[in-house]
Amino acid sequence: MTAPAPTPLRPTDLRSVRDAVLETTGTLAIAGARTAASWGGDLHAIDAVLDTTGLAGVITHNPGDMTVSAYAGTPLRDLNETLAAHGQQVAFDAARVACGATLGGLVATADAGPAALARGSMRDLVIGATVVLADGTVARSGGHVIKNVAGYDLAKLMHGSYGTLGVLVEVVLRLHPVPRKAATLALDCSLAEAAGYAAPVLDGPYEAVAVEWRSHSRGDGSGPGATESGRLLVRVEATPDALGGRVQRLLGALGSGAAEAEPEEWAAHAERVRGRPGQAVLRIGARPSMLPGLLAALPGAATNSAALTVGLGTGVATAALPASAAGVVAAHQAVHAAGGTSTLRERPAGLGAPAWGPPPSAVRVFKAVKTALDPKARLGPGRFDPWM
Repeated sequence: MTAPAPTPLRPTDLRSVRDAVLETTGTLAIAGARTAASWGGDLHAIDAVLDTTGLAGVITHNPGDMTVSAYAGTPLRDLNETLAAHGQQVAFDAARVACGATLGGLVATADAGPAALARGSMRDLVIGATVVLADGTVARSGGHVIKNVAGYDLAKLMHGSYGTLGVLVEVVLRLHPVPRKAATLALDCSLAEAAGYAAPVLDGPYEAVAVEWRSHSRGDGSGPGATESGRLLVRVEATPDALGGRVQRLLGALGSGAAEAEPEEWAAHAERVRGRPGQAVLRIGARPSMLPGLLAALPGAATNSAALTVGLGTGVATAALPASAAGVVAAHQAVHAAGGTSTLRERPAGLGAPAWGPPPSAVRVFKAVKTALDPKARLGPGRFDPWM
């Protein structure tokens, strides 16, 4: 017998989110724009899907304090369009933002982009949150005042929770000014060479806001191996008067092969991050100094059937590999052996590969938090398989 389709729920405010959670007694999945619907573990059978896209729009914007509160179903690109009129932005450039990713989804998946080098991740930008827990409790933490506080930071707890701890309803974010001027420098080189070029840039007085490398390989089986040929991208921001001097100093540090490039280089970088249909995309985290060697030794990553992006300052990489359950397992094991972390993102339906590598020591703490906030395991069942 075919299982009944999950009940769709689309609340439009905090009260209706709470009502939806209380009136649905079975398992519940949380969905936004679905730009990361396949990330993490495959969902188990669920009784209802709570769609957060009805929770959209700005709640309060304080330009003087450079903070904004918005509903979790708000696409970040839409929020930044609104904030641009005030010369402000949420300085966050994950590859999914261009696809309509929502604030709640970006927080829940712990996603980040190249600008994390200078601005931090969503964990650093979120200063407050309102969450509905599995029993209907409305919990709030933080607010519009940017300061360190003692106590339980619920907003940080939601970061990377994949919809398993509560329904994120409202988010308060710190803002940054929209840069008056920016430039990108590009240099064609191998991954190993890129690490050598990036080191003085990261250690010197250049104030780069992003230092990334991407493979020329798109993973379609043509061209050189993914680690052998690619492009180093360095982005800087400054006032119009200061930018030219900063660019010239960077060109001197990178050598004669470097040149200014068009901003569209970052769109090509984002394409590598998202991967191609039919690939298995892994997000890998490790010490920046270890990433080039780790990726060179990663099973399948050095071939022309793979595509790579590498944050040489952030320690975050993506590896789009041929879709193989055994290949994903081998990649998880290699990353774990090197002291890194790995998460499976995009992949073909039914791949059957584990989303997570060997469990970290902190998994006991996460299980305890899950039990405390969702004792009946209603929310997002399966997202952290096989850990729990």
